[in-house]
Amino acid sequence: MKNDKNNIKKVVLAYSGGLDTSIIISWLLENYGCEVVAVVGNVGQEEELVGLEKKALESGASKIYIENLVEEFIDDYAFEILKAGAKYENNYLLGTSIARPLIGKKLVEIAHKENADAIVHGCTGKGNDQVRFELAIRAFDPDIKIIAPWRTWDIKSREEEIEYAKERNIPLPTKDDESYSMDRNLWHLSHEGLELEYPDTEPNYDKVLDLTVDPTKAPDKPTYIKISFEKGIPVAIDDEKLSGVEIVKFLNKIGGENGIGIDDIVENRLIGMKVRGVYENPGGKILYKAHEILESITLDKETQHYKEKVACDFANIVYNGLWFSPLRESLSAFINKTQENVTGEVKLKLYKGNIINAGVVSPYSLYNEEFATFGEDGVYDQYDSQGFVNLYSLSTKVQSIMKKNLK
Repeated sequence: MKNDKNNIKKVVLAYSGGLDTSIIISWLLENYGCEVVAVVGNVGQEEELVGLEKKALESGASKIYIENLVEEFIDDYAFEILKAGAKYENNYLLGTSIARPLIGKKLVEIAHKENADAIVHGCTGKGNDQVRFELAIRAFDPDIKIIAPWRTWDIKSREEEIEYAKERNIPLPTKDDESYSMDRNLWHLSHEGLELEYPDTEPNYDKVLDLTVDPTKAPDKPTYIKISFEKGIPVAIDDEKLSGVEIVKFLNKIGGENGIGIDDIVENRLIGMKVRGVYENPGGKILYKAHEILESITLDKETQHYKEKVACDFANIVYNGLWFSPLRESLSAFINKTQENVTGEVKLKLYKGNIINAGVVSPYSLYNEEFATFGEDGVYDQYDSQGFVNLYSLSTKVQSIMKKNLK
């Protein structure tokens, strides 16, 4: 949809203060002559939020909203993918993927409040976030105009962005020769660019990592923690009741100190290209492992195996920006049903990047020592297995007879 510049009087901009959005305010003023309202979704960026209000206003924004979305982000988005066990391509914990729909929803809310004519985002035409933002926006307002400068302006590279900013005395958020492209929230921190664009190059962890230490430099002594769950949701650490945000913050700290949660991934973007990034998600990694361990004793075999298939589909749906879709909501309903008995406590040992099971208990445990024992028991007649094996192997036996008769 092309935008008639004459009809754009006020826009709401998804603002982060990073390189892209640092220059977009100026670009909008020069090319549209419109009022720019900056919107920041606080999903746990922490120090990245410092100074954003001053910077946005000095850059030409008429107003800035800094919306605290951290609790909603963890409770309604991060813990939803945790319950699902969703990992995109078996590795990525969907940290950026789940933040964009929430921010998109908030952008529409503020656009309506401000009577804005359009919503603006700084996503490139190569990435996934353009889809995630715009699908979320369309879910709540199918008619509002969307402006994506990367699709229309003459700037073609990060270097040209930096030059544009210098020409207009726009302060850069980072040193231009040392900065990775990063996305941070309470669930993860991603790094792309520079030497990471070459898959044959080992990352310089001393330079890249921020939340996590290099596992080789983690303490030589293991750290033990106990995580309590109720219906698939983490509720306590070492018997201390905590909010979801507090749990993730604590685990990010202790996990990072032990070198937990570093993923060096080459992933397939929605539009088809492969990209390489380094993700830090210490808290998320610990919670996923604990949740998997607890499910191993509380889910029956068929449900556990089927849920693994659903987790893959769920991850693809979320990665591709379809959070606000009937299918995602339907799968969440199934997942919530599976979590009714996922209650209990998991003890973990953290050691130099490893998360090791140190014990699990649940009032809903399906593990029965009397059936599983290698010793003598009074509940299982081993003779019964003979008929089962005969029937189970029947199709194999028939195929073998057929092949023998053909010779």
